[in-house]
Amino acid sequence: MLGLLFPALPRIIQGTVGDEEPTATAPRLPFHRLDFVSKERVPIMATATKTLTAPPSDAYKIVSVPEPYRHVLDRYAQEGSYIGASEEESPWVPFGDSAAIRHLAFDVRQNVYCNILWIKGPGVIGTHRHRGMVWAVGLEGSFRYLEYPWVCRPGEFITEMPGTAHTLVTDDPQGMKALFWMQGANEFFDADGNFVETLDVWWFINHYESYCQEKGLPINKALYL
Repeated sequence: MLGLLFPALPRIIQGTVGDEEPTATAPRLPFHRLDFVSKERVPIMATATKTLTAPPSDAYKIVSVPEPYRHVLDRYAQEGSYIGASEEESPWVPFGDSAAIRHLAFDVRQNVYCNILWIKGPGVIGTHRHRGMVWAVGLEGSFRYLEYPWVCRPGEFITEMPGTAHTLVTDDPQGMKALFWMQGANEFFDADGNFVETLDVWWFINHYESYCQEKGLPINKALYL
């Protein structure tokens, strides 16, 4: 009955995957599958993954890649963005008395925003709750969350989950810098747990644009994805 329903099942149980045969360049590696008929562990041979062969490292050449929907891409696709290190492209905008933010990207369609947070010395960013995913990479100094035991340093990576609340602090004499890619809103609370303000992509756009208007700086359209 099972053979009628799943014609490939006998070949799998007998230790082969499909009709492929082992080759010298792709040896089979043993592993086991639970045979749900006999309830026994059955050895299976699987084809090893082949190593990727990269193009020659000295081939400085733009390759024309076939694209069946080029006419659609030409109408609707958008190019990526590049934001250089100069403050002319994105200035440091004050974020409280001893911190600043350098905005790098806004995506209003997905409520996504990317920036670098700079705390200039030992300090605290108030307790906030995430309503979306957050990814961060330490750049300079160190920082941590009071809720966790780890400390994030340059080159280290963290993920924050929706629904969690954090209190960001830096004990480093030189403060910290970190790149944050955030999705969704951040809800900030005071020391007594009272709601204060929601920070989302619209808040961060206003944070950037109002500072540029105050200082007479041009708005960099490359920040808007």
